[in-house]
This record gives sequence, structure tokens and C-alpha cells, in this order.
Amino acid sequence: MKISGNLQKDTEALKKLLPAEDILSFDFVSEKGLAFTVLFADPITDKELLGEQVIRPLLRYEGTPKAEDVGQKITSPEKRTESDLSKLSEEVLAGNPVLFFEGMDEAIIVGTKKVFVRAIAEPSTDVAVKGPREGFIEDIKINTSLVRRRLKTPELRMDFLNVGRRSDTFVAVCYLEGTSPQKTVDEIKQKLKEIDIDIVPDSSYLTHFLASRPFSLLKQIGTTEKPDIFCAKIAEGRVGILVDGSPIALTAPYLLVEDFQSSEDYFVPPYRATFTRVLRLLALLVAIYLPAFYIAAQLFKLQLFPIKLLMTISGSIRDIPFSPSLEMLLVLFVLEVLNEASIRMPKYVGMALSVVGALVLGETAVSAGFVSTPAIIIIAFSGIGLYAVPNLIEQTSVLRLIMLLVAGSVGTYGIILATAFLLFYLVTAENFGVPVLAPFSPMVGRDLRDSLVKYNLGSLETRPRTLKSKNKRRLRHE
Repeated sequence: MKISGNLQKDTEALKKLLPAEDILSFDFVSEKGLAFTVLFADPITDKELLGEQVIRPLLRYEGTPKAEDVGQKITSPEKRTESDLSKLSEEVLAGNPVLFFEGMDEAIIVGTKKVFVRAIAEPSTDVAVKGPREGFIEDIKINTSLVRRRLKTPELRMDFLNVGRRSDTFVAVCYLEGTSPQKTVDEIKQKLKEIDIDIVPDSSYLTHFLASRPFSLLKQIGTTEKPDIFCAKIAEGRVGILVDGSPIALTAPYLLVEDFQSSEDYFVPPYRATFTRVLRLLALLVAIYLPAFYIAAQLFKLQLFPIKLLMTISGSIRDIPFSPSLEMLLVLFVLEVLNEASIRMPKYVGMALSVVGALVLGETAVSAGFVSTPAIIIIAFSGIGLYAVPNLIEQTSVLRLIMLLVAGSVGTYGIILATAFLLFYLVTAENFGVPVLAPFSPMVGRDLRDSLVKYNLGSLETRPRTLKSKNKRRLRHE
């Protein structure tokens, strides 16, 4: 519906579209008798800025009722005209006031939105000893500015979309033109446009719609809270997604090897980065398989234990009333409950809860003969190993439980079969045409230089071939 130019009629029409009590209007008249009305959302509009940049200059307006002349008197750098009432209502709900004036069939939208943001700080989920410490926050404009500051190139594109019928959330698709495959960019934008949902409070809502296997146990979309990592992935040929209201950015395509890498790996010597990456992989494998092999060895293959270790374990489990599988599941259940409680509780209570759970409860359970000491040690070590790769905690904790159940039922053969099924699933998984296990499956020799093994910077002349970037070279030697 278009506005008519009748001030009273247009104002009433917009108020019918926005009947909420916090949508306010302010009427005023210039010195020459031209009537104006400003409609704005009270909680999210900067009224002081509105008065300084819009109302006060127009009170002294002496020109004609033309949008161009009125717009020149407004001192706000963000202003544009619009005649569609539905679009005007969207702008008011976004915090941008709408100015009507008599005799004009266009309204002026003024950018005086009030923005509530927290300070830019280091994200608690990705702490680094060396390297940048800035992290994304919940405001998309500040997040895009953090990206622009690092990628000062006209090739950087940020295509903005609105997702969510009621939230109308801004989503920015970031990529380097000529570097990121256009097919991937178009596919991501098409999937975002097809999303039909009421509200998008966080970027994690979009991962379900962007993933090729929405119900997969494993990740299919990369995540990060650090602008330097986000920009580095875009420079490699990926596509980044920023969501207004979320400090977590998305990247696609996603490779499993990404979660074994850290931003700090690029600020330390290559041998140290290689060591830590391999260490993370080994810690994760131990976390998943150690409880399962312990149960399988007790129930089916005692020969797997060295004789001295077998004698120690036999003495520890002699009077335990539960079977090995039930004992391990019980300890794992207690660990998961303590972990969840310590995360949700206030910090000063969570610390005390961790001490009570680890020392008092564990020691009491062993002394009472409910669980054995080896079971607590193994589950504790497994829990620590999971946090070596924090981005995969949700997935690997489920895999640990699956392996534990299979080992208690079938033994080592079950573990081998479950591992074979997992490898088959990983080998066949892909997103946006890129295999998840690349560059190991399929094997891409040059891309192995920055996988689990980290070569020096001078050896990384080309972008990862698995990402199918159009601009393959990123480093030139003199």
C-alpha cells in the first residue's frame, strides 16, 4: 500500500499496521506552517539524536514540501525515501524513525537507531596466548566492521538478507569475489532465502537449514567467534555468514580438520603447531575409545591388560557390586551431571561444585565400594581429552557413549565395526560439494601442508585445492 500525501491519513494508516503502545508519534510544524509527523519505536530509537538531527533543523525549515529539500535539512548521514507503508513499518520496527509531511507521497526514513552493544573482548570459548584477542559481539554492524578492517579490498562482498518472518533478522553473506566459488555463494544465499521460520535468535538456527544432512551427528558448518579466523577462512575461499544478535559466525564449506587447528598455530613455529595438532587428535581418540576398550578388556579380553596392571585392576574391582559396563555408565553419568551443573550454576558456586564432585563425591564413592578407582581415573582422563578439541565436545561425547555401549555388548569386535561404520560415514559425507575428510579422503598432497601437519608460511603458496577456489595463488615469492 502506497502513501497518499495526506499527512493525517498516512499517519493513521501506519499506526494501524503498528498498533503497539511503544510505537509513538510526534507532530510539529515548521516556521512556515509545514506540518510534520515522526513515527518511531520508543525503546530502540535514539530520541536525543532524532531531536538534534531531524526535528530541530525542520522547525526552521522555510522551503517547499519536497522530499529532496526536506532531506537536505536533515543532518543525519543515514536517510532515504520510501512510499510503501509495509516497508516503512519494517523500518520503524528496526528502530529507524519515519518522517511524514503534508503534501508529499514519500516518507523519509532516518537512521537514528539506538544500539545496545557490549564491549569487544576476547571470546571465552577460543582463548589464545599469541595472536589477536578480539571477538565478535551481538551487533552485525560492528562485526562487519571488524571484518572490513582486516580485509581492506574491494573484492570483499557482503550481501545482506532478512531471515525470519517475525524477527526479520539481518544476515550477511561474506565472501571474496573471484576467490570464493560463485556456485557455493549462490547455493548458500538460495538456502537462506528459502528459510521460513518465525525467529532467528542465533546463528545456530541456520546450520540446520544450510547442512546437507540436517540430522547428522557430526558438524557440517564451521563456527568461530574470532574475526581473524573468520577472515582467514574467507581468504582461503570459504563463505562466511554473520547473523545479527549472534557472536558466533558460520563458515562453509566445513572440513573436519579445521577443529584440530587453532589460530595460535600460525603464530608459533611449525613444529610446535604440528605437535599440538597431533596431540589434540590423540587426546580425542583416547577420550572416545579408552572407556570402551577398558570395558571390552574386562568382559571379553583380559589378555589385553599387562599382567601387573591386571593384578592391580583385579584388586580394585573385587568387591564392586556392579558389572563393568554398568559401573562405567554410572561414573560417566555422574561426570556429565557435574559438568552440566557446573556450567549452568553461577561461577562462584560452579567452582565449589566441581571441587565437591571431584574430591568429596569421588573419594566417598570409592571408599564405599560403589565404583572402582580405575573407572574414575579413566572417565576423568576421557573427560579432559574431550576438551582438547572444544568445538567437537557435543559430537564426541555422544560417540564415547556409543562406543561404550557397543563395547559392553559385543566387545572389541563391536568397537571395530562401529569405527568402520563411522569412517564410512565420514568418507561419504560432504557439504557444498567438498568432502568433510579432505585433504585425507580424497588425498590432496599439497593441502596436507596445512592439515594435521603444519608447514612454514613460505610453503603455503596456494589456497586449499579442496575448496575449489578460482584464485588459487595466495603467496608470491620474489
